[in-house]
Parts: sequence; C-alpha cells; structure tokens
Amino acid sequence: MLARIADGGGVLAVILLCQSSEQYFAVTGWMAACITLPHMLGPFIARRIDTASDGRRVIAAACLAYAAITGLMTATFGHVPLILTALLLIAAGLCGPLLTGGISTFLPAIAGADQRSQRRAQGLDVATYGFGGTIGPSAVAAISAWASPDAAFYLLALGTVIAAFFIMRLPVPPVTHTGKSAEVAGAIATMGLMIRHTRLRRTLYLTMAVAFAVAVLPVVAVNMSGVLGVPATTAAFLTVAYGAGNLAGSVCLMVIPLRGEPDRLMLNTGWLIVGGLISIFVASSFVPVFICFFITGMLNSAFFAATLAARSEYSPPSCRGQVFVWVGAMKITAGSLGTAAAGQIMTSGTYAPLLLSLGVLSAILIMALSGRLWLSIKNHR
Repeated sequence: MLARIADGGGVLAVILLCQSSEQYFAVTGWMAACITLPHMLGPFIARRIDTASDGRRVIAAACLAYAAITGLMTATFGHVPLILTALLLIAAGLCGPLLTGGISTFLPAIAGADQRSQRRAQGLDVATYGFGGTIGPSAVAAISAWASPDAAFYLLALGTVIAAFFIMRLPVPPVTHTGKSAEVAGAIATMGLMIRHTRLRRTLYLTMAVAFAVAVLPVVAVNMSGVLGVPATTAAFLTVAYGAGNLAGSVCLMVIPLRGEPDRLMLNTGWLIVGGLISIFVASSFVPVFICFFITGMLNSAFFAATLAARSEYSPPSCRGQVFVWVGAMKITAGSLGTAAAGQIMTSGTYAPLLLSLGVLSAILIMALSGRLWLSIKNHR
C-alpha cells in the first residue's frame, strides 16, 4: 500500500510542484506525462523479476530508486535545467510498474496454493490499489496545502523506503528457472505468448475494454451537472462514489472471495459492469446516479480481482511477472485512450462518452463470449 500510495500520489505531486513555479507552470502537463508514460515500458523492466533468483530484491531496489530519484528531483527542482528534471521524472516513472503490477506477482507465494486463500489475497491486492489511488492524491493535496508540494514528495519518497523494508519481509518466491536469463522469455516473446494463449489473450483484451469503458466516468460525472441540476463541483462527487465502491467491493472480496474459473468470472463481471453503466444512463436524479456509480465501482473491483486470478493461474511461472506488468501497462493505455475519447466527444452530448463505452465494452464481451463458446463446441467435438 505504501508503494502504491507513492505511485498514485506522484502525478498530483508533480502537477502541484510545477504549478507552484512560474518557470514550470506552462509545462505542467508535459512534466506529469514524464512520470506516467514510462509505465508503458514496464514489461521490458519486469523481466528482471522473472530472471532474478529473489524477485523481492528487484522490487525493493525499485522502491529505493524511486525514493532517491524523486528526492533528488525535488531538491534540485527549479535549480537545474528543465530537461534534467524531466529525465529524473522519467527515471522515477520507470520504477512505477514494479511498485504496482510487480508486487502482485508475489501473491501466490504469500497466499499459498489454496484457491480460496489466493482469491482472498487478490481481493486485498485490489484494495491496496484502491487505497493507493485514493489516499495517495488525497495525502499529497492535504500536505501540499498544509506545508508544500516539496514536503509531499519527500513523504512519498519516505513511504517507498519503508515499503522496501516490508517487501523484503515477504515470503521468498519459488525459483521457476535455473537462473539463466536466456531461459526466460523477453518482453516481446511474452506478449507473443499472451496473444497465442487463448485465455491470456482474452484476459488482455477484456481488461483493456473495461479500463476504456470506466475511464469515461469522471468525464461523464462532471458533464452530468446540467442534466441532474447540480453544480459541477457536486457532480464531481460521483467519482468519489465510484472510488468508494471500488474500496467497498475489495473489502467484500476479502470476506467472500470469488469462486470459479477466472475466464468465466471476467465475462460475468464484465456484463455486470455493462449493467452498471446502463443504470447510470437510465437514472435521472443525483442520489440514484450516485448509487449507480458506487455499484459500478464495486463491480469493477470484482472484475479486477478476476483478472488478477486469470494472470496468476494462466501465466507460465517463468514469465508471470512480465504477464502481470504487460496487462497492467495495456490497462493504463486503454484507460488513457478512454479518457481522451470521452474528452473529445463530450461536446456531442452528456451521455455520448457513456454510449461509446457501452458500445465498445459490449462488442468486446460479445466477441469474448463467442470465442469461448466456439472453443467449447470445438473441444466437445
């Protein structure tokens, strides 16, 4: 959670840091992109987890590197050329995938072989993502208001140092290779494996479809102020409802873990998310829409847990770390595309982004269901 709070709060800390300086104010967006876009290179970095004899050391080193780089960037901010600050942010961003998806690769070693324990651990993992995405920005905003953005960044760095200590306290993951890097597939080869593997391929495109679909919700929430007859600041609380639903759903998953085959769970929860999006479209007043956002958040946490189960159970042990990070990187990309698309078409109507997300997600789910049914008929024959 400490590592994911740092990753979740880092973007806002960069934005606030840049806005506090006249020199960097005009390039705030570019500076924020410097710490987020490197997540796309995560799969190429994650190979170190699979090739290392002790993957915990790789994650702990990433935490310490993130702390050192962000600390140095904050200390030199405004006193060195802009390009150097940007390079430091890129270097910090490269650590991000290991602080998020990389840690998830240790779930099997922590939870043991029992499926119920695995699923409960995945529910807890979903909760740490939710807390990281909620507490991180909130803590940065509060500390920046009380002290300064510099103080917020220093505290995030301290959190990752503490995270490194606790990561080394995790159970030692089993060694699934002989220690030779040549025997572990590279990032491109791993993506090829995921495309050839029917269930991993389905996990990838369903994850991307759901990420694209739910990424429009913040844009839709603010855009609904006129329809619901409330101020834009009040409508923005709908995103809070969605985040709270994610957290509530993850708590439920810890108490009542998902059961069944991950492939089927992803399809079922995906269709439930479609239902949640339709309910937002149908509801006509603030309170029902608020509840619909909350429920959709809960359903998304269940889908997320199902994808974690799929990545864990369908991935070859020799490249599990890369599979986790590949899916995470493509999820971030799809979410960014969803937000960008929603921003482009929001002028076409309040519900235009929502209709787009419903269309895309429904089409992908139908494709996934058709593929699953065809495979079942083929195997039966």
